[in-house]
Amino acid sequence: MKACLPVTRRAVLSGVALAGAVLAAGLATTRPASAQADYPNQPITLIVPFAPGGASDFAARLLQPRLSQILGQQIVVENRDGAAGNVGMDLAARAKPDGYTLFLGNVGTVSINPYIFSSLRVKPLQDFIPISIVADTPGLLIANPKFPPNNVKELVEYVKARPGQVNFASPGTGSVNRLEMEAFRREAGLDMIHVPYKGGAGPAAADVMGGHVSLMFVTISSGINHVKGGRLKALGVSTKQRVPQLPDVPTMTEQGFPKSVSSSWQGVLAPAGTPQPIIDKLHAAVVEAMKDPTIRERMGESGVIAVSSPSPADFKAYIQADADKWSGVIKEIGAKAD
Repeated sequence: MKACLPVTRRAVLSGVALAGAVLAAGLATTRPASAQADYPNQPITLIVPFAPGGASDFAARLLQPRLSQILGQQIVVENRDGAAGNVGMDLAARAKPDGYTLFLGNVGTVSINPYIFSSLRVKPLQDFIPISIVADTPGLLIANPKFPPNNVKELVEYVKARPGQVNFASPGTGSVNRLEMEAFRREAGLDMIHVPYKGGAGPAAADVMGGHVSLMFVTISSGINHVKGGRLKALGVSTKQRVPQLPDVPTMTEQGFPKSVSSSWQGVLAPAGTPQPIIDKLHAAVVEAMKDPTIRERMGESGVIAVSSPSPADFKAYIQADADKWSGVIKEIGAKAD
């Protein structure tokens, strides 16, 4: 019979300490995984970097109820306007990467602002993980009804016969509206005068309607009613195919300008560092939400295309291509906002 070794108090305490350490390590390993599996278990904030009533706010509030239903938690839309969207973007980028703060970015904040604001701290593709695009709004080249050209071919001939005499409006130096026109006029070899406005596209479009400025690019959603009402005329739409809302308006591509395909988009992003399982769950939820007939119908009525990305990686590639395009135009024209 073997002799029993004496059990000392030190040995007991050492064993307890070891067991505690193992248990703590196990909890440290399982807590994040458990939190990801339980996600979401509290309301989610969706930061919109613009004031209520605009295109981004419209997309967010259409998405909000269906996404809340799918995820089983309330989605709280928080408008944080300022500095062309930079205030809200900076706030979202610095949020805890746990999936409970999301960002509704758009072409301006994500693809354009980093190249026109030298003081911008946020680097969108480094500080965010793209989840999915949700809305895509084509550009519409519009003119005063009394402006002689009725299509892009006639416009090119008209401007080339009057170099430096035809002007175009935009809602700001680095706006996508201006960049769309700059890209087109470079593709067509046109010499035109830029007239920037403050206060959004509304004041600029009003002066086009009034005949003070010849033409400009707007989104279909903001120009469609004026075109249908005869207050403006449409010369071209910046899509590859014609849009059902304006079936008689030819595309820029079919009129010989394929580089003038562009749009204003909105999409959902999360702060960098958000766990991949949460990103995947959010992506699946957004894709499911964008299938909703009510969302698609409401967006379609406004000239907005309801879309979603096949994967987060696809959305990231889309943003990168968009940023590459606009940064090139910005560099050529030397646009700066600060």
